[in-house]
Amino acid sequence: MVGAPAPAFELRDTEGNTVTLDSLKGRKSLIVFIPFPFTGTCEGELCAIRDRLADLNGLDANVVAISTDTVFSNAEWSKKNGFGFPVLSDFWPHGAVTDAYGAFDPKVGAANRVTFVLDRDAIVRTVIATESRKFAREVDHYMEALEEID
Repeated sequence: MVGAPAPAFELRDTEGNTVTLDSLKGRKSLIVFIPFPFTGTCEGELCAIRDRLADLNGLDANVVAISTDTVFSNAEWSKKNGFGFPVLSDFWPHGAVTDAYGAFDPKVGAANRVTFVLDRDAIVRTVIATESRKFAREVDHYMEALEEID
């Protein structure tokens, strides 16, 4: 997938607004797939992104997180943690976008812990993944990948 255009998507955020891949073009982007809202590892990862959001914005980067949970669950989770970036719902058809990115685990009905780093034209430049949903990704890896993109 590295070097290829990212799969198009159209998903709702926590406010019910539609966010598309095309709406991210023009800036670098992180598409962060999250297995389960309200869990320690996922919450820790998104809070770490929240805490470094100014640095990510300084690198001209969009951040969107995607879960296969509902808009309503994502909204409560996002509000509780004040993420400050869109958390998108890939609930129905369940996991279709997550699957298009190769990040869906049908055995558990949720995303694996995978992040796609895109350039301004929505070309995948780096994929950052963990070998298990138990392990968190590091924000520093996102920063390094974004810095490598002109």
